[in-house]
Amino acid sequence: MNKLMVVATCMAMAGCASVNTAVVPDDPEFAPVYPEDVAVEARITGSLFTENGANNLYSDKKAHRIGDIIVVTLAERTQASKSASNELAKDKNLNLNQITVPGGVATINGNPIELGLSQSSDFTGEADAAQSNSLNGNISVNVVQVLANGNLIISGEKWLMLNNGNEYIRLTGIIRPEDVAPDNSITSLRIANARIQYGGTGDFANTTNQGWLSKFFNGPVWPF
Repeated sequence: MNKLMVVATCMAMAGCASVNTAVVPDDPEFAPVYPEDVAVEARITGSLFTENGANNLYSDKKAHRIGDIIVVTLAERTQASKSASNELAKDKNLNLNQITVPGGVATINGNPIELGLSQSSDFTGEADAAQSNSLNGNISVNVVQVLANGNLIISGEKWLMLNNGNEYIRLTGIIRPEDVAPDNSITSLRIANARIQYGGTGDFANTTNQGWLSKFFNGPVWPF
């Protein structure tokens, strides 16, 4: 009875650990960031030209402030392969001829004393692994923080509502303002410390996931 209680407790703990937190829209971590209103000082200059409202001749409209929008072009592609093989062979033979003593060959019960030993071992191992992933598309994100060195922290998400569930893309990372194109776009390959999530919710996503009990039996804690 005690063993059954221990097994049941382990199964319950594994089930609780394997249940993932549901992904839902409007997560505060990916909420859009709006720029703060800055009070504009009224300055009477007697001229139609105001320095605060003018753009430099060489300036552009690229995103560089908190709340600005940047379009990220997803161009992720990874491919990995690995192959290994190993062969090992070993043979060993040991023979001890008949032992001779003064007067002839040593015997036991009339049988000559001799010894023979033979050993052989072979080992062959081979392993192959291959993996390929790709993700293409676009997502618009916000600048959520401007670092001291001028780099920008971006974050954003996109949700698509389908008949049997939703699909989402979430992205966070750090970019350089110099890598932003004039049309306020940047490729995902130029995002440092990128965190890109692509998944789904609903019936389609649930059918591709194992239940918590199946995960327990297929997990490392199952002793058999």
